[in-house]
Amino acid sequence: QVQVVESGGGLVQAGGSLRLSCTVSGSTLADYAMGWFRQAPGKEREGVSYISRGGVTKYYADSVKGRFTITRDNAKNTLYLQMNSLKPEETAIYYCAAASKFSNMNGGNGPSYWGQGTQVTVST
Repeated sequence: QVQVVESGGGLVQAGGSLRLSCTVSGSTLADYAMGWFRQAPGKEREGVSYISRGGVTKYYADSVKGRFTITRDNAKNTLYLQMNSLKPEETAIYYCAAASKFSNMNGGNGPSYWGQGTQVTVST
């Protein structure tokens, strides 16, 4: 059974940085396109950033371009999201997801596997 587990969330002041990590067990990270999503209280879940299996193709939501960086280390079975210059409105639960192909991150059948999420709180 494939399990996706996020870590690295926490409380940070506005303008600060956090690095989220995501590991995949029961399968191999390299078999999946990966992505980060977030859901703020009272809002719909939104895609933040996606990365292809080999790490060549990346997507960033306009709101995070230039501040967030998605990377993956297939040898370590780990996905990362470096978040800089965080804003209070980015307080949300951040979810990691795995999809059979990149296009499924925001279409098709959607991601196949989801983590439980990690809370990120940005204080003013």
